[in-house]
Amino acid sequence: MTDHERWAAVFKILGDTTRLSLLDAIHDAGDNKLTVTDLAETTGTRVATASAALRAMEKMGTVTSVREGRTIFYAIADERIHRLLHWAAAYSE
Repeated sequence: MTDHERWAAVFKILGDTTRLSLLDAIHDAGDNKLTVTDLAETTGTRVATASAALRAMEKMGTVTSVREGRTIFYAIADERIHRLLHWAAAYSE
């Protein structure tokens, strides 16, 4: 995969309102651990929709998941994603 293909994949993730809302919720949570149910409630999406979006983002490497017992918690995978979200927020003002 070329650099431009990787960039396009990241922007495709960020170009979807549901995925962007989920990323923003994870970002806003800071060090708090969030489950798919937490994220669905926070963003107003169905759990199944949030789960599918999180799987897609995990596959692309934008989020990670950690299993603790039967519960899975999600986090942003890379500091660059945090910076990109800050840039997008500042750019949209």
